Order: sequence, then C-alpha cells, then structure tokens
Amino acid sequence: SQSEQQILSSKLECLQSIKGGVLAEAKCTESNIVTVFSQKGSGAKTQTQCLLKLLQVETETLYKKVDSEDLYVTSMLYEREETEREVTGGELTELVWKLCLAHSVSFETADLFTTLVFELRRLSLEALKALWQRSSFKCRDNWQPLIESLPSCATEACVVLMKEIIASGEVEEDKVEYFFWSFSFIPKPTSGMIESLAPLLKSPGASQSCFLGVTALLHRFCSAYSSCDGVPAVQSVMRTLGKFLGGNCTVQDSEQLSEMQLVLKAIGNAGLAAASLAPVLSLCASLKSNPIEIRLAAIQAFRRIPCSVRVSDLLPADD
Repeated sequence: SQSEQQILSSKLECLQSIKGGVLAEAKCTESNIVTVFSQKGSGAKTQTQCLLKLLQVETETLYKKVDSEDLYVTSMLYEREETEREVTGGELTELVWKLCLAHSVSFETADLFTTLVFELRRLSLEALKALWQRSSFKCRDNWQPLIESLPSCATEACVVLMKEIIASGEVEEDKVEYFFWSFSFIPKPTSGMIESLAPLLKSPGASQSCFLGVTALLHRFCSAYSSCDGVPAVQSVMRTLGKFLGGNCTVQDSEQLSEMQLVLKAIGNAGLAAASLAPVLSLCASLKSNPIEIRLAAIQAFRRIPCSVRVSDLLPADD
C-alpha cells in the first residue's frame, strides 16, 4: 500500500585513506531523496560532502607519565580539592548572603551550596556558633541557607550545633524534623554526637522523629564499633529508653500506649545497643495483661538484637 512505501531514500559513501597506520584522509558523500515526490530518481534531493584531512602529527606525546605511587583506588563519590587557605568567618557570612541572592534553581546556587557545606566541615564548634550568630538570617521564601546546609555537613561540631538549635527553639518545627531525619544518614557517627543528642530524648514532648533519628544514628555507630555497648554515651541513651519501659511496659491509657509503642520502635531501631534491654523486652512481650499492640511491639524490638543474646524465654511455652 501507499502508506508502506519508503518516504526517504538515503545513501552514504565514505572513502578513507590510511598511511602508516594513521587515518590520512576521509571523504564522505551523503545523499537523500524524498521518494514520494521523485520521478525516476529526480525530485527533492539533498547532497552533503565532507572532507577530513590529516594536517600534522605531533612527535611528542601530549600527556605526561604518571608515577604509579600517585595512583590510588577510590569510590566514585565526588571528591573536593582541599585548599590550603582557611576561609574566614566573614567570607562564610558573605557566602551565605550570595546564596540568599542567587536564583533558587541554578548551577551557581548548587556550587555555592556545595562550597558552604565543605567549608562548614572544616570549622570548630566555636567557629560554627559564631557563624550561626552572624548568618542565621532568613532569605526570601523563608529560606535559611545555613539551616539547610548543616545536615549535609555531618561533622560532630555540626551535629552539636544542630542539637543546640533544636534545644533553643529558634527554628520552626519542620526544620527541627529535618534535622532529626538527617541523623539517619550521617556516614560516620561519633560517640560525641550521641552524647550531645541523648538529652533530647528526655525533653518534654520529644517527637517521634527525635526518638527514631537518634536511635538510627546509634544503630549506625554500633554497626561500626562492635563493643559499642561499653560506650558511656550509648549506655546513657539505652538507660533513658529503658526507664520509659518501666520494667514491663505497663500502660494506663491510650496516650501512654502510643508513647510506649514509639519507645519500643526506637529500641528496635537502636539495634546492637539494645541487647542490654533484652530481659525487659521479654517481660513486656510475655506479660498477658499488656495490650497486644505492646506485646507485638516488644517482640519486634528484637529485630536488630544479635542472636547471641539469649531470647529463648521470650514467650512461655503455654502462651
């Protein structure tokens, strides 16, 4: 049928000349005919000719040899070249101002933000606090560049500053939640981070993201350090969580029920660090007077506790 006919007829011919193993010349001719308008090869036709010639060959290589000692194996994660000169507090404040003035979605903004994050990683806690005092202002659309960059910093100093900002109540609730969730993604947690964040679990009305964010950080820390249960900061967090259980997870009303479920979920989040609470969790799960939601949550809290911890008496044989 007419619809099945070829609309365009194309032809490409190339002639290559190679001398001494090197391409010396390449000549190509391309022609295209629109067949629906052609009559015996004539009609709407285009022809393109391209000629490439080798002009000269450099006698020396254009690259320098690299000493094998300078080579190393690394991941594909972006590496930023470190500069010798330290950036001053005034320059960082100016950088925050530039972020405020830059367009929200642009290469310039991305570059400025990346620069800010890497510079924050080099600052001490004192320098960070001083920067916060100077640069905690809001830009248009209620945007605070320093608030947004602190979670990406991921150093102990940045975490301590975030904790102090949370405790001071200087920022909106959504920013506080953003801080807590970012703790789950810190690649190399330290005991200092945990020690700083532990008191937040005792604060009145501590949110769900507070419990889960801190214990997720604890889990990552313990995944890197096998004897983490001996670290005082870890023990402090687990004592705080253990006090919430009250020995057997007894609750009096729906509000206490919700809080107990949250604490049990946080304990399960903590992983290896929660091994010390295994006996209490067993009591919580086996006590028949506890609501079924609490008993199930207590069982689920064992999900990251190592099998080496004795849990054979989790439930009585007649349960």
